[in-house]
Amino acid sequence: MRQAIETKYLGATDYRPSRIVARTEGGHRLVVSYRYEYDVFQNHHMAAMELAANLGWYEMGSWHGGATVAGYAFVLEVTP
Repeated sequence: MRQAIETKYLGATDYRPSRIVARTEGGHRLVVSYRYEYDVFQNHHMAAMELAANLGWYEMGSWHGGATVAGYAFVLEVTP
């Protein structure tokens, strides 16, 4: 079994700060504020792992992530 989370950077607006949105194919979504003390990958990774924790996926196996055209993708490979 595999699960995937995609993340995307959303720039600041007149009303909101910069943030990262993490989402799954199934429609689960989480938006977190961008933390400038971390680098780009760390921000995307933290958003994805927070969503994974909320869904109960975090400790089900090993996570692998990398850059995509639109942001980052993180895939969970479940270990038996």
